[in-house]
Amino acid sequence: MKKISVIALAGMGLLLASCGDKKSDTAAAGQEQTVAEKTGTVFAVDAAASKVNWKAFHKGGFAPRWGTLAVSTGELSVADNQLTSGEFVIDMKSIKVDPASVTEKDKKYTDLEGHLKNEDFFNVEKFPTADFKITKVEDLAAGAQNAVEGANKTVSGNLTLLGKTMNVTFPAKVEVMDKSATLKAQFTVNRADWGIKFGTDETDPAEWMISKDIEIGIDVKADQK
Repeated sequence: MKKISVIALAGMGLLLASCGDKKSDTAAAGQEQTVAEKTGTVFAVDAAASKVNWKAFHKGGFAPRWGTLAVSTGELSVADNQLTSGEFVIDMKSIKVDPASVTEKDKKYTDLEGHLKNEDFFNVEKFPTADFKITKVEDLAAGAQNAVEGANKTVSGNLTLLGKTMNVTFPAKVEVMDKSATLKAQFTVNRADWGIKFGTDETDPAEWMISKDIEIGIDVKADQK
């Protein structure tokens, strides 16, 4: 049986989420869909101004861990002042744990970062990147719950982790300016949908002590090429 290293709770962490108190709905993951066609003007993602936040928990929300991942490349396409397609690549080797989230005196945030990168979790040597590719953008229906502040669109896209691709849908705030575009979202995914697990099976304490929920926060800015 594997050890519960650094309680492994953030192990599933990708990608990802805002560290606020508001809990976002779990985004249902489905089969991979056809990627939206590039149309209109292409905006290049500003890697320095973009990031993915993540937040993960023990069961019951106990002892959360959070941090960031870097966005390395990407682009957003805009036609008639509307986001139509886009994609971006996440550098999994860049995963960071916020030191403020590791408060136990006998634990180091750097140890957790190393654990997240090894074969127990994201195996970044084998899978150095993850990516998200938009499949559909629609107007957000009235009454959407637990959406990022200012959300105005519903975005669907293929999220690839550990080489597995699943389609997810979530509310997002999309802004298109004269020469730039931004995409912000906050949502929750079930790590098991991508086969991310620490324990050997569901009865392994290393597995059942960790929540399957991962909160993901996307903050992407792109500028006209």
